[in-house]
Amino acid sequence: MADVKLTHVKKIYSNNVEVLKDINLDIKQGEFIVFVGPSGCGKSTLLRMISGLEEISAGTLEIDGEVVNDIPPALRGIAMVFQSYALYPHMTVYDNMAFSLQIAKVKKDDVDKQVRKAADMLQLTPYLDRLPKALSGGQRQRVAIGRAIVRRPKVFLFDEPLSNLDAALRVATRMEIANLKDSMPDSTMIYVTHDQVEAMTLADRIVLLSGGNIEQVGSPLELYEHPANVFVAKFIGSPAMNIIPCRVEATGDQTTVSLPDTSTVQTPVVTASSEQSKAAFFGIRPEDVGVVDTKEEAFVSGEVSFVESLGEATLLYVKVSGCEDMVIAKQAGTLATKRGDIVHLSAGPEKMHLFDENEQSYKREA
Repeated sequence: MADVKLTHVKKIYSNNVEVLKDINLDIKQGEFIVFVGPSGCGKSTLLRMISGLEEISAGTLEIDGEVVNDIPPALRGIAMVFQSYALYPHMTVYDNMAFSLQIAKVKKDDVDKQVRKAADMLQLTPYLDRLPKALSGGQRQRVAIGRAIVRRPKVFLFDEPLSNLDAALRVATRMEIANLKDSMPDSTMIYVTHDQVEAMTLADRIVLLSGGNIEQVGSPLELYEHPANVFVAKFIGSPAMNIIPCRVEATGDQTTVSLPDTSTVQTPVVTASSEQSKAAFFGIRPEDVGVVDTKEEAFVSGEVSFVESLGEATLLYVKVSGCEDMVIAKQAGTLATKRGDIVHLSAGPEKMHLFDENEQSYKREA
């Protein structure tokens, strides 16, 4: 198994479109790294560059300490699992998993041992004699993963492997991938998805991309609790973090935040000292918003425009004076609140976030 290091990596197509811009990333042996971001952010292109299926326009890619920019995919020591499974339809499960080893002229007994070990790990042993058409989508994806395992690669690459599965199968297969990670702790795995739930539940570290740039790298909780900027704050978490334009003014070890409806709150966030207030953005996650009885307890008040009952929780969409977007409050259970009601919303100072006029996070006081 191996480290992966990208240094000043870029991807520029022939029409001068720069898809990836100066990517620098160190992936340690045994890490499960997830590339996540919106469509077109460059995450799949980055994975394909690591695999060798896309050329690197600039910079260096190292696998296990060796620069592999010009090394063919088959010689990089990687195995890739595609979203389309890419199984041979005329071969049994066993033969699909064994094929790469047979081509490499591995001894028959060793091939059988490795295939059956992988099949047992992925609960595929009862299906070894079946053709892919006789399997469910989740089973086919497990075969594709098993085919990668038997190769004993330095690095596993997963390209949106669950996107073709329905919701129930996606959850089940996600659990299997998590179990696979636990059973192969020294394996380096790089996983691409647009689904933040997959990223949050599987990753040791998330690499969040946007527009060809890395916005933030960190553990799932780091990105959730300490987003580097407004983009990260809104991308990680569902529903997205409420972002409200405001003005801030430093007052000793506190920051006074003036919100559009003329209310103010105090937060323990460090801003540059200034006698004049500055434009900024106030952030609070819907699950951190509470409904209180009086305006004096609240950071904003407003009229409920829509109520979304989910059973285990209720989402209140609140129109606040001076705010272009609705403020969302996520409350446990069911509520009697209805459209047109006036509600007062509160939050603890420790749950509040502030971002400057450039949408970059202010530091919270230690």
